[in-house]
Amino acid sequence: MHHPYSRTCRSRSAVVAVLLVVWTASSASAQNYSFDARRIALGGAGGTPNIASKLVERQRRYRSILIPVGLVKLLSDVRVFFPNRDDFDFSRAVEYAYSPLHQVFGRREDMTAKSFFRDLVRAQLEPDLNSYSGFNIDPSVTAEGLVLENWGKTFMLRSNDRSFQGIYVGAGPYIAARAFAEFDSQLVSLLNGTGSTSVPDASLDIGGGETDQLALAITGGYRARFPLFSQEGTAAGRNGMYVAANLHYLQGLRLDAFNATLQLDTDSFGLVLPNPPAAPFGLDWHTSSSGRGMALDVGVAFVVNRWDFGFGVGGIANRINWTDIERHHVSLLSFFGNTEFVHVRLPTTRETRRLELPVTYTGDVAYHREKWSVLTEVSHGYMANQFRAGMEYRFGAVEVRGAGRYYDGSWYPSAGAGFNLTRNFGVDAALFGTKTFLERSPHLGLAISFRIDKR
Repeated sequence: MHHPYSRTCRSRSAVVAVLLVVWTASSASAQNYSFDARRIALGGAGGTPNIASKLVERQRRYRSILIPVGLVKLLSDVRVFFPNRDDFDFSRAVEYAYSPLHQVFGRREDMTAKSFFRDLVRAQLEPDLNSYSGFNIDPSVTAEGLVLENWGKTFMLRSNDRSFQGIYVGAGPYIAARAFAEFDSQLVSLLNGTGSTSVPDASLDIGGGETDQLALAITGGYRARFPLFSQEGTAAGRNGMYVAANLHYLQGLRLDAFNATLQLDTDSFGLVLPNPPAAPFGLDWHTSSSGRGMALDVGVAFVVNRWDFGFGVGGIANRINWTDIERHHVSLLSFFGNTEFVHVRLPTTRETRRLELPVTYTGDVAYHREKWSVLTEVSHGYMANQFRAGMEYRFGAVEVRGAGRYYDGSWYPSAGAGFNLTRNFGVDAALFGTKTFLERSPHLGLAISFRIDKR
């Protein structure tokens, strides 16, 4: 038996997690989790690059160390995430969850959203839902993202001026997330309205869910360059065919899978019923800390003088089998009267749950001159369809960059600069366009990272 206070706090936290997913699903993407400010400036934030193209990109042979300027602000304001505190702020928690690593300018508190979620969690909902109008939501939204950062070393089996073969060994975090939400069309009209909409004798539903997977990726890989094409000319020194492959063993550390339903029943005046015939909120929550899986990435790139052409496939057989799944059910009998959540812990099941991710296909083309480079990339699969195009101009110790990224029906601009402080060390900064769900106007983000040149 859980202590009542502990049970309530944990249950409310689970509800908050689901609501965060529901209300940020339409705009969230992996772009705000990139560790490389240079790549963000070139429009590649959130992409799944061809791993072979990393071998040939002229300025790519470096290691990035992220400066989490946004995380500093988040940690100083972490109290907004705890619904049991009086200073809990749902809208601000949403903003931080959407972009935790980078600084986002122009954030401001959305009082309407804050009061809506605060009142739901605290069971203090206003019967007239027009009190919460002013949103801009879609009836159906989805979001997905994958972070697979890897650090390691390539051990060369053989190497000369025109070719090499080596074995890569590394490790890093694997974070995969997918969220969805379905909104009743009448509720969408009411929340998107001006405050004068009435929906009498109706059941207004929201269904949403999220699956988060955290694992350690232990990686073995292959790297090679084969001496194709002529080596004549000043730009031909990199010519050849480059091949790369990574096989990731995934040791699952944490699974959280939520599936929630929320129903607002109204009376003949369009007001929310204080005592509905059925519980207005239900949440199934499955967790596990035991999982094993794998994923395979392969890619090939061809360099012909100043041109680079690449194609890659990421996430082949990307799956984790989770076992020893703990099950929880959280419900709420009313959104009024400070009603407490009911948290029931169900028996642990021995069944195995396999979670698979879609394969991602990536193609890229780049053109290089001594002073500038142009890079394009298109991907299809996990995280939907994306297109990126960027340009970099080098002024000796300073490099300037600009790009555009198309994702989820919108264009996101980016720009930045790199400062080469020494031969092997530099600082990269990027400004990028982003948006959140709770605020209609776009925002400007800042990313900073150190660059350690490996050449």
